[in-house]
Amino acid sequence: MTNILQDLSREMSAAVQRARASLVRVSNDETGAGSGLIWSSEGLILTNAHVVHQRTPTVTLPDGRQLPASVRAHDPARDLALLAVKASGLPAMPLGDSEHLRPGTWVFAVGHPWGVANAVTAGVIIGGGADMPELTGSQREWLMVSLMLRPGNSGGPLVDAAGRMLGINTIMTGPAVGGAVPVHIVRQFLRAATLN
Repeated sequence: MTNILQDLSREMSAAVQRARASLVRVSNDETGAGSGLIWSSEGLILTNAHVVHQRTPTVTLPDGRQLPASVRAHDPARDLALLAVKASGLPAMPLGDSEHLRPGTWVFAVGHPWGVANAVTAGVIIGGGADMPELTGSQREWLMVSLMLRPGNSGGPLVDAAGRMLGINTIMTGPAVGGAVPVHIVRQFLRAATLN
């Protein structure tokens, strides 16, 4: 039994390390900061719309570089924003499948809660879809998770046990319940952004 637990721990740690390689910090000023992730190796960054309070936020890359970012697309309805920084060769996050998840699937939220850099918390999917207005206050589509999200987690990735992005962490609805924008909704947002 001990070897099984050790193997599981190593696999989970490896998944988290893969996710951290694409995690960024998004800062607006000295007081406001959230998380984001590298969508494209050519400098496209995803985060929540509510994380971006000004048109030129600063993005801190995993290697420590701090770069000014421009806001390419901002969608308050989906609470998503696309940023661009002048950098290339960045480690883009691999994508998972958010449309066929089942309750009980193990997930991790990676971000910078309360200023703790590269923090991770773990839990499970508890539901998904647009039929949870009592939890979220909206008819938007969500991935609801049983794990701790805190200020600074917003905009960071929700990842599966292989380190693939399932969604963007967005809301806290209780002490141990959070919501993420599913990756298939993120794709819709990006398609709309490229058409404008």
